[in-house]
Amino acid sequence: MAPDGQTLAPNVYDAEPIPEAARAEIDRLLISGDLFRYTAPSDAPVALLEAEFAGLLGARYALAVSSCSAALFLSLKALDLPRGARVLIPAFTFAAVPSSVVHADCVPVLVEVGENYRVDMADFAAKLPQAQAVMISHMRGHTSDMDAIMALCDAAGVPVIEDAAHSLGTVWGGRNIGTIGKVGCFSFQSYKLVNAGEGGIMITDDPEIAARAIIMSGAYETNWKKHPGLTNSCAHWQNKLPLYNLRMQNLSAAVIRPQLPLVAERVAKGRAGHDRVAGQLNLSPHLAVPDALGPEERAPDSIQFNLVGGWSDREAQDFQTAAKARGVSVQVFGLSEGNARAFWNWQFLGEVPELPQTRAMLMRACDVRLPVRLTEAELDFIARALVEAAAEIRG
Repeated sequence: MAPDGQTLAPNVYDAEPIPEAARAEIDRLLISGDLFRYTAPSDAPVALLEAEFAGLLGARYALAVSSCSAALFLSLKALDLPRGARVLIPAFTFAAVPSSVVHADCVPVLVEVGENYRVDMADFAAKLPQAQAVMISHMRGHTSDMDAIMALCDAAGVPVIEDAAHSLGTVWGGRNIGTIGKVGCFSFQSYKLVNAGEGGIMITDDPEIAARAIIMSGAYETNWKKHPGLTNSCAHWQNKLPLYNLRMQNLSAAVIRPQLPLVAERVAKGRAGHDRVAGQLNLSPHLAVPDALGPEERAPDSIQFNLVGGWSDREAQDFQTAAKARGVSVQVFGLSEGNARAFWNWQFLGEVPELPQTRAMLMRACDVRLPVRLTEAELDFIARALVEAAAEIRG
Protein backbone atom coordinates (compact mmCIF):
# COMPACT_ATOMS: atom_id res chain seq x y z
CA MET A 1 0.00 0.00 0.00
CA ALA A 2 1.36 3.43 -0.95
CA PRO A 3 1.60 6.19 1.72
CA ASP A 4 -1.48 7.89 0.23
CA GLY A 5 -3.51 4.71 0.68
CA GLN A 6 -3.44 3.73 -2.97
CA THR A 7 -2.72 0.09 -3.85
CA LEU A 8 0.67 -0.37 -5.48
CA ALA A 9 1.21 -2.58 -8.50
CA PRO A 10 1.36 -6.09 -7.00
CA ASN A 11 4.39 -8.34 -7.25
CA VAL A 12 3.17 -11.38 -9.18
CA TYR A 13 6.59 -12.94 -9.76
CA ASP A 14 7.59 -14.27 -6.35
CA ALA A 15 6.70 -17.92 -5.74
CA GLU A 16 4.70 -19.10 -2.75
CA PRO A 17 6.74 -18.95 0.49
CA ILE A 18 8.03 -22.16 2.01
CA PRO A 19 6.29 -23.16 5.28
CA GLU A 20 8.30 -23.07 8.49
CA ALA A 21 7.84 -26.82 8.97
CA ALA A 22 9.80 -27.42 5.78
CA ARG A 23 12.71 -25.33 7.02
CA ALA A 24 12.97 -27.39 10.20
CA GLU A 25 12.97 -30.64 8.21
CA ILE A 26 15.59 -29.27 5.81
CA ASP A 27 17.84 -28.41 8.75
CA ARG A 28 17.41 -31.93 10.09
CA LEU A 29 18.29 -33.46 6.75
CA LEU A 30 21.31 -31.23 6.28
CA ILE A 31 22.65 -32.17 9.69
CA SER A 32 22.12 -35.85 8.99
CA GLY A 33 23.40 -35.70 5.42
CA ASP A 34 20.60 -38.13 4.49
CA LEU A 35 19.59 -36.59 1.18
CA PHE A 36 19.29 -39.66 -1.09
CA ARG A 37 15.82 -41.13 -1.26
CA TYR A 38 17.00 -44.76 -0.94
CA THR A 39 19.47 -44.38 1.96
CA ALA A 40 16.93 -44.89 4.76
CA PRO A 41 15.42 -48.38 5.11
CA SER A 42 11.93 -46.82 5.16
CA ASP A 43 10.02 -43.58 5.58
CA ALA A 44 12.41 -41.41 3.60
CA PRO A 45 10.85 -37.98 2.90
CA VAL A 46 10.40 -38.86 -0.79
CA ALA A 47 8.63 -42.12 0.09
CA LEU A 48 6.36 -40.30 2.55
CA LEU A 49 5.57 -37.67 -0.10
CA GLU A 50 4.56 -40.38 -2.57
CA ALA A 51 2.19 -41.97 -0.08
CA GLU A 52 0.70 -38.61 0.92
CA PHE A 53 0.26 -37.40 -2.66
CA ALA A 54 -1.36 -40.65 -3.76
CA GLY A 55 -3.75 -40.32 -0.82
CA LEU A 56 -4.51 -36.68 -1.64
CA LEU A 57 -5.45 -37.48 -5.25
CA GLY A 58 -7.00 -40.89 -4.61
CA ALA A 59 -4.50 -42.92 -6.66
CA ARG A 60 -2.95 -46.30 -5.87
CA TYR A 61 0.65 -45.40 -6.73
CA ALA A 62 2.78 -42.27 -6.93
CA LEU A 63 6.39 -41.82 -8.05
CA ALA A 64 8.21 -38.58 -7.27
CA VAL A 65 10.81 -37.54 -9.84
CA SER A 66 13.02 -34.61 -10.80
CA SER A 67 10.44 -32.70 -12.86
CA CYS A 68 7.05 -32.97 -14.52
CA SER A 69 8.93 -33.36 -17.82
CA ALA A 70 10.63 -36.42 -16.34
CA ALA A 71 7.25 -37.76 -15.26
CA LEU A 72 5.83 -37.31 -18.77
CA PHE A 73 8.85 -39.05 -20.32
CA LEU A 74 8.72 -41.95 -17.85
CA SER A 75 4.98 -42.31 -18.43
CA LEU A 76 5.52 -42.77 -22.14
CA LYS A 77 8.37 -45.24 -21.57
CA ALA A 78 6.28 -47.13 -19.00
CA LEU A 79 3.51 -47.58 -21.58
CA ASP A 80 6.06 -49.66 -23.54
CA LEU A 81 5.26 -47.92 -26.82
CA PRO A 82 7.13 -48.92 -29.96
CA ARG A 83 9.84 -46.61 -31.29
CA GLY A 84 8.22 -44.03 -33.55
CA ALA A 85 4.80 -44.32 -31.91
CA ARG A 86 2.60 -41.34 -32.65
CA VAL A 87 1.39 -39.40 -29.62
CA LEU A 88 -1.39 -36.82 -29.89
CA ILE A 89 -0.73 -33.62 -27.93
CA PRO A 90 -2.55 -30.27 -27.91
CA ALA A 91 -0.85 -27.61 -30.03
CA PHE A 92 -1.25 -25.21 -27.09
CA THR A 93 1.16 -26.48 -24.46
CA PHE A 94 4.67 -25.84 -23.15
CA ALA A 95 7.67 -26.97 -25.20
CA ALA A 96 8.55 -29.56 -22.54
CA VAL A 97 5.55 -31.67 -23.62
CA PRO A 98 6.58 -32.34 -27.24
CA SER A 99 10.15 -32.57 -25.94
CA SER A 100 9.20 -35.44 -23.64
CA VAL A 101 7.60 -37.24 -26.58
CA VAL A 102 10.73 -36.82 -28.70
CA HIS A 103 12.91 -37.90 -25.77
CA ALA A 104 10.84 -41.10 -25.51
CA ASP A 105 11.59 -41.90 -29.19
CA CYS A 106 8.00 -41.13 -30.18
CA VAL A 107 6.50 -38.66 -32.64
CA PRO A 108 4.29 -35.76 -31.48
CA VAL A 109 1.13 -35.17 -33.49
CA LEU A 110 -0.24 -31.69 -32.79
CA VAL A 111 -4.00 -31.24 -32.39
CA GLU A 112 -5.80 -27.95 -32.97
CA VAL A 113 -6.92 -25.92 -29.94
CA GLY A 114 -9.84 -23.51 -29.97
CA GLU A 115 -10.17 -19.94 -28.70
CA ASN A 116 -11.31 -21.37 -25.34
CA TYR A 117 -7.84 -23.01 -24.99
CA ARG A 118 -9.29 -26.52 -25.14
CA VAL A 119 -8.62 -29.32 -27.62
CA ASP A 120 -10.72 -29.12 -30.78
CA MET A 121 -12.61 -32.40 -30.60
CA ALA A 122 -13.22 -32.67 -34.35
CA ASP A 123 -9.49 -32.45 -35.09
CA PHE A 124 -8.77 -34.80 -32.18
CA ALA A 125 -11.18 -37.43 -33.48
CA ALA A 126 -9.78 -37.12 -37.01
CA LYS A 127 -6.19 -37.68 -35.86
CA LEU A 128 -6.80 -40.33 -33.18
CA PRO A 129 -6.79 -43.33 -35.58
CA GLN A 130 -3.10 -42.72 -36.35
CA ALA A 131 -2.09 -42.50 -32.66
CA GLN A 132 -0.71 -45.07 -30.23
CA ALA A 133 -1.05 -42.76 -27.20
CA VAL A 134 -2.53 -39.41 -26.18
CA MET A 135 -0.96 -36.82 -23.89
CA ILE A 136 -3.53 -34.22 -22.87
CA SER A 137 -2.10 -30.99 -21.47
CA HIS A 138 -4.53 -29.17 -19.22
CA MET A 139 -2.63 -26.06 -20.26
CA ARG A 140 -2.72 -23.23 -17.73
CA GLY A 141 -5.31 -25.32 -15.90
CA HIS A 142 -7.87 -25.33 -18.73
CA THR A 143 -9.47 -28.78 -18.93
CA SER A 144 -10.46 -30.13 -22.33
CA ASP A 145 -13.57 -32.29 -22.65
CA MET A 146 -12.26 -35.33 -20.78
CA ASP A 147 -15.54 -37.23 -21.12
CA ALA A 148 -15.37 -37.05 -24.91
CA ILE A 149 -11.61 -37.69 -24.99
CA MET A 150 -11.82 -40.77 -22.77
CA ALA A 151 -14.81 -42.17 -24.66
CA LEU A 152 -12.93 -41.96 -27.97
CA CYS A 153 -9.65 -43.26 -26.53
CA ASP A 154 -11.24 -46.13 -24.60
CA ALA A 155 -13.12 -47.22 -27.71
CA ALA A 156 -9.89 -47.14 -29.71
CA GLY A 157 -7.79 -48.78 -26.99
CA VAL A 158 -5.44 -45.77 -26.86
CA PRO A 159 -3.92 -44.91 -23.44
CA VAL A 160 -4.18 -41.34 -22.13
CA ILE A 161 -1.53 -39.50 -20.11
CA GLU A 162 -2.67 -36.32 -18.36
CA ASP A 163 -0.17 -33.48 -18.23
CA ALA A 164 -1.62 -31.87 -15.11
CA ALA A 165 1.35 -29.59 -14.40
CA HIS A 166 -1.02 -26.62 -14.03
CA SER A 167 -4.00 -28.51 -12.62
CA LEU A 168 -3.31 -29.75 -9.11
CA GLY A 169 -6.65 -29.39 -7.32
CA THR A 170 -8.79 -29.19 -10.46
CA VAL A 171 -11.83 -31.49 -10.50
CA TRP A 172 -13.66 -32.79 -13.58
CA GLY A 173 -17.09 -34.26 -13.01
CA GLY A 174 -16.22 -35.06 -9.41
CA ARG A 175 -12.90 -36.73 -10.29
CA ASN A 176 -9.48 -35.27 -9.59
CA ILE A 177 -7.63 -34.25 -12.72
CA GLY A 178 -4.69 -36.61 -13.11
CA THR A 179 -6.75 -39.67 -12.15
CA ILE A 180 -8.86 -39.88 -15.32
CA GLY A 181 -6.24 -41.19 -17.76
CA LYS A 182 -3.78 -44.05 -17.31
CA VAL A 183 -1.21 -41.70 -15.75
CA GLY A 184 -1.32 -38.19 -14.31
CA CYS A 185 1.78 -35.98 -14.12
CA PHE A 186 2.19 -32.92 -11.89
CA SER A 187 4.78 -30.19 -11.42
CA PHE A 188 6.31 -28.65 -8.31
CA GLN A 189 8.21 -25.97 -10.23
CA SER A 190 8.21 -22.59 -8.52
CA TYR A 191 5.31 -21.07 -10.46
CA LYS A 192 2.96 -23.95 -9.73
CA LEU A 193 0.50 -24.32 -6.85
CA VAL A 194 3.10 -26.19 -4.78
CA ASN A 195 6.58 -24.66 -4.94
CA ALA A 196 9.75 -26.73 -4.69
CA GLY A 197 11.77 -24.86 -7.30
CA GLU A 198 11.82 -28.03 -9.40
CA GLY A 199 10.27 -31.46 -9.08
CA GLY A 200 7.45 -33.60 -10.39
CA ILE A 201 5.32 -36.61 -9.59
CA MET A 202 3.31 -39.18 -11.54
CA ILE A 203 0.30 -41.13 -10.31
CA THR A 204 -1.39 -44.26 -11.67
CA ASP A 205 -3.60 -47.14 -10.61
CA ASP A 206 -1.76 -49.57 -12.92
CA PRO A 207 0.86 -51.65 -11.05
CA GLU A 208 2.79 -52.54 -14.22
CA ILE A 209 3.10 -48.92 -15.30
CA ALA A 210 4.15 -47.96 -11.78
CA ALA A 211 6.73 -50.75 -11.58
CA ARG A 212 8.30 -49.98 -14.94
CA ALA A 213 8.48 -46.28 -14.11
CA ILE A 214 10.05 -46.99 -10.71
CA ILE A 215 12.80 -49.13 -12.25
CA MET A 216 13.52 -46.64 -15.03
CA SER A 217 13.49 -43.68 -12.64
CA GLY A 218 16.62 -45.15 -11.05
CA ALA A 219 15.61 -47.78 -8.48
CA TYR A 220 18.72 -49.86 -9.12
CA GLU A 221 19.62 -53.22 -7.56
CA THR A 222 16.97 -53.86 -4.87
CA ASN A 223 15.97 -50.28 -4.08
CA TRP A 224 12.59 -50.98 -5.66
CA LYS A 225 11.75 -52.96 -2.51
CA LYS A 226 11.25 -49.61 -0.77
CA HIS A 227 8.18 -48.99 -2.96
CA PRO A 228 5.33 -50.83 -1.17
CA GLY A 229 2.87 -53.05 -2.96
CA LEU A 230 4.90 -53.62 -6.13
CA THR A 231 7.39 -56.32 -5.20
CA ASN A 232 6.41 -58.89 -7.82
CA SER A 233 6.12 -56.42 -10.70
CA CYS A 234 9.36 -54.61 -9.86
CA ALA A 235 11.22 -57.89 -9.44
CA HIS A 236 10.08 -58.90 -12.93
CA TRP A 237 11.39 -55.70 -14.54
CA GLN A 238 14.67 -55.38 -12.59
CA ASN A 239 17.64 -55.30 -15.01
CA LYS A 240 15.30 -55.57 -18.01
CA LEU A 241 14.80 -51.80 -18.37
CA PRO A 242 17.31 -48.93 -18.65
CA LEU A 243 17.89 -46.60 -15.72
CA TYR A 244 17.37 -42.92 -16.52
CA ASN A 245 18.11 -41.68 -12.97
CA LEU A 246 15.34 -39.12 -12.66
CA ARG A 247 14.85 -39.50 -8.91
CA MET A 248 13.69 -36.79 -6.53
CA GLN A 249 15.94 -36.15 -3.55
CA ASN A 250 14.85 -35.74 0.04
CA LEU A 251 15.34 -31.97 0.29
CA SER A 252 12.73 -31.41 -2.42
CA ALA A 253 10.27 -33.72 -0.70
CA ALA A 254 10.84 -31.87 2.58
CA VAL A 255 9.84 -28.63 0.87
CA ILE A 256 6.76 -30.14 -0.78
CA ARG A 257 5.20 -32.19 2.03
CA PRO A 258 4.15 -29.31 4.35
CA GLN A 259 2.47 -27.60 1.38
CA LEU A 260 0.13 -30.49 0.57
CA PRO A 261 -2.28 -29.67 3.44
CA LEU A 262 -2.44 -26.12 2.02
CA VAL A 263 -3.58 -27.20 -1.44
CA ALA A 264 -7.33 -26.95 -0.78
CA GLU A 265 -7.00 -23.44 0.67
CA ARG A 266 -4.79 -22.32 -2.19
CA VAL A 267 -7.22 -23.73 -4.74
CA ALA A 268 -10.13 -21.86 -3.16
CA LYS A 269 -8.19 -18.59 -3.05
CA GLY A 270 -6.92 -19.03 -6.59
CA ARG A 271 -10.40 -19.70 -7.96
CA ALA A 272 -11.88 -16.72 -6.10
CA GLY A 273 -9.11 -14.41 -7.30
CA HIS A 274 -9.38 -15.60 -10.89
CA ASP A 275 -13.15 -15.22 -10.96
CA ARG A 276 -12.97 -11.76 -9.40
CA VAL A 277 -10.63 -10.52 -12.13
CA ALA A 278 -12.48 -12.42 -14.88
CA GLY A 279 -15.77 -10.77 -13.92
CA GLN A 280 -14.24 -7.32 -14.40
CA LEU A 281 -12.43 -8.16 -17.64
CA ASN A 282 -15.61 -9.57 -19.17
CA LEU A 283 -17.31 -6.18 -18.67
CA SER A 284 -14.91 -4.75 -21.25
CA PRO A 285 -15.99 -5.01 -24.91
CA HIS A 286 -12.35 -5.61 -25.84
CA LEU A 287 -11.51 -8.54 -23.51
CA ALA A 288 -13.04 -11.98 -22.99
CA VAL A 289 -12.24 -14.74 -20.50
CA PRO A 290 -13.53 -18.08 -21.87
CA ASP A 291 -15.91 -19.98 -19.61
CA ALA A 292 -14.90 -23.26 -18.03
CA LEU A 293 -16.57 -26.36 -19.41
CA GLY A 294 -19.52 -27.57 -17.37
CA PRO A 295 -17.93 -30.45 -15.39
CA GLU A 296 -14.78 -28.47 -14.54
CA GLU A 297 -13.97 -26.92 -11.15
CA ARG A 298 -10.80 -24.95 -11.83
CA ALA A 299 -7.75 -24.42 -9.64
CA PRO A 300 -6.14 -21.39 -11.33
CA ASP A 301 -3.10 -19.37 -10.30
CA SER A 302 -3.13 -17.23 -13.46
CA ILE A 303 -5.68 -15.81 -15.87
CA GLN A 304 -5.91 -16.06 -19.65
CA PHE A 305 -8.13 -13.88 -21.78
CA ASN A 306 -8.59 -13.02 -25.44
CA LEU A 307 -8.37 -9.68 -27.23
CA VAL A 308 -11.67 -9.56 -29.12
CA GLY A 309 -13.05 -7.33 -31.85
CA GLY A 310 -10.39 -7.43 -34.57
CA TRP A 311 -7.16 -6.31 -32.90
CA SER A 312 -4.10 -5.87 -35.13
CA ASP A 313 -0.69 -7.18 -34.08
CA ARG A 314 0.45 -3.61 -33.46
CA GLU A 315 -2.56 -2.88 -31.25
CA ALA A 316 -1.95 -6.09 -29.26
CA GLN A 317 1.67 -5.08 -28.73
CA ASP A 318 0.60 -1.57 -27.73
CA PHE A 319 -1.83 -3.12 -25.23
CA GLN A 320 1.07 -4.95 -23.57
CA THR A 321 2.96 -1.64 -23.36
CA ALA A 322 -0.03 0.24 -21.97
CA ALA A 323 -0.64 -2.43 -19.31
CA LYS A 324 3.04 -2.43 -18.37
CA ALA A 325 2.92 1.35 -17.93
CA ARG A 326 0.17 0.73 -15.38
CA GLY A 327 2.29 -1.83 -13.53
CA VAL A 328 0.88 -5.08 -14.98
CA SER A 329 2.86 -7.37 -17.25
CA VAL A 330 0.86 -9.14 -19.95
CA GLN A 331 2.15 -11.86 -22.25
CA VAL A 332 0.44 -12.32 -25.59
CA PHE A 333 1.53 -15.89 -26.31
CA GLY A 334 2.02 -15.55 -30.07
CA LEU A 335 3.64 -12.11 -29.96
CA SER A 336 6.33 -12.83 -27.35
CA GLU A 337 9.58 -13.55 -29.16
CA GLY A 338 10.66 -17.18 -28.87
CA ASN A 339 7.70 -18.06 -26.62
CA ALA A 340 7.96 -21.72 -25.61
CA ARG A 341 4.16 -22.06 -25.78
CA ALA A 342 3.93 -21.07 -29.45
CA PHE A 343 4.12 -24.27 -31.51
CA TRP A 344 5.91 -22.63 -34.43
CA ASN A 345 8.92 -22.09 -32.16
CA TRP A 346 9.38 -25.85 -31.59
CA GLN A 347 12.05 -26.11 -34.27
CA PHE A 348 13.31 -29.40 -32.82
CA LEU A 349 10.23 -31.02 -34.38
CA GLY A 350 11.40 -30.15 -37.88
CA GLU A 351 8.64 -28.83 -40.11
CA VAL A 352 5.65 -27.98 -37.93
CA PRO A 353 2.14 -28.35 -39.37
CA GLU A 354 -0.16 -25.50 -40.26
CA LEU A 355 -2.61 -25.13 -37.41
CA PRO A 356 -4.57 -21.98 -38.26
CA GLN A 357 -7.07 -22.21 -35.40
CA THR A 358 -4.38 -22.55 -32.74
CA ARG A 359 -2.20 -19.90 -34.35
CA ALA A 360 -5.06 -17.39 -34.45
CA MET A 361 -5.84 -18.06 -30.78
CA LEU A 362 -2.22 -17.67 -29.67
CA MET A 363 -1.88 -14.35 -31.50
CA ARG A 364 -4.60 -12.79 -29.32
CA ALA A 365 -4.51 -14.89 -26.12
CA CYS A 366 -3.11 -13.05 -23.09
CA ASP A 367 -1.57 -14.43 -19.92
CA VAL A 368 -1.26 -12.77 -16.49
CA ARG A 369 -0.10 -14.40 -13.28
CA LEU A 370 -2.47 -14.23 -10.30
CA PRO A 371 -0.69 -15.74 -7.29
CA VAL A 372 -3.10 -16.94 -4.65
CA ARG A 373 -1.55 -14.61 -2.07
CA LEU A 374 -2.92 -11.46 -3.79
CA THR A 375 -5.43 -9.34 -1.89
CA GLU A 376 -8.75 -8.23 -3.35
CA ALA A 377 -7.35 -4.71 -3.73
CA GLU A 378 -4.38 -6.07 -5.69
CA LEU A 379 -6.62 -8.20 -7.87
CA ASP A 380 -8.79 -5.15 -8.59
CA PHE A 381 -5.65 -3.16 -9.44
CA ILE A 382 -4.70 -5.76 -12.06
CA ALA A 383 -8.19 -5.91 -13.55
CA ARG A 384 -8.50 -2.13 -13.70
CA ALA A 385 -5.10 -1.78 -15.36
CA LEU A 386 -6.00 -4.31 -18.04
CA VAL A 387 -9.42 -2.79 -18.76
CA GLU A 388 -7.97 0.73 -18.92
CA ALA A 389 -5.10 -0.36 -21.16
CA ALA A 390 -7.55 -2.01 -23.57
CA ALA A 391 -9.72 1.10 -23.61
CA GLU A 392 -6.69 3.29 -24.26
CA ILE A 393 -5.74 1.28 -27.33
CA ARG A 394 -9.21 0.49 -28.68
CA GLY A 395 -11.45 3.11 -27.05
